[in-house]
Amino acid sequence: MNITTAKFEISNTDVNKCPATTRHEYAFIGRSNVGKSSLINMLTGRKGLAMTSSTPGKTTLINHFLINEDWYIVDLPGYGYAQRGKQMQAQIKRIIEEYILQRAQMTCLFVLIDSRHNPQKIDMEFIEWLGENGVPFAIVFTKLDKMSSTAGKIQTRKYLDTLREQWEELPPVFYTSSSDGRGRKELLDYIEELNKLPLVDEE
Repeated sequence: MNITTAKFEISNTDVNKCPATTRHEYAFIGRSNVGKSSLINMLTGRKGLAMTSSTPGKTTLINHFLINEDWYIVDLPGYGYAQRGKQMQAQIKRIIEEYILQRAQMTCLFVLIDSRHNPQKIDMEFIEWLGENGVPFAIVFTKLDKMSSTAGKIQTRKYLDTLREQWEELPPVFYTSSSDGRGRKELLDYIEELNKLPLVDEE
């Protein structure tokens, strides 16, 4: 898939104010500082499309980006950022859960995992929640350029083996780096295939 246009459309905190369309949407989520904005910019080839920051927890809104005038990338707030106050944490949790559970246009949720770390409890609990609610998702390992190929294979295998303890069948898995562009073709090819599927009827 070639991305010829990518533009920001709207930000909000209310799933009911998301674009009233029947276009496919692909949402990206992960723990704060997992490299979500950088991955979106890499996929679209637009360096400043999604705002990146060295400070975790900056994304607090549902951000819609229209791609090729045909489908959306949705940048969701990161979960598990402990430095947010309890009220803000509760608000972010509500925003995330309402979008994921209520947005019929969401075709797939891409869950980003920092490949450098051992399996994190908060990631495992979030993925378990997705399974309990029947949410279609895929796993995207990020920052694979930060370590050797061997170390990357060991770390990601460790994570997937942990998942297999609870899951009979794993979701699609992608291996990426925003720095060197790896995984871009595989992710876009997957989205292209999903775009061919019929979307649910508009509410």
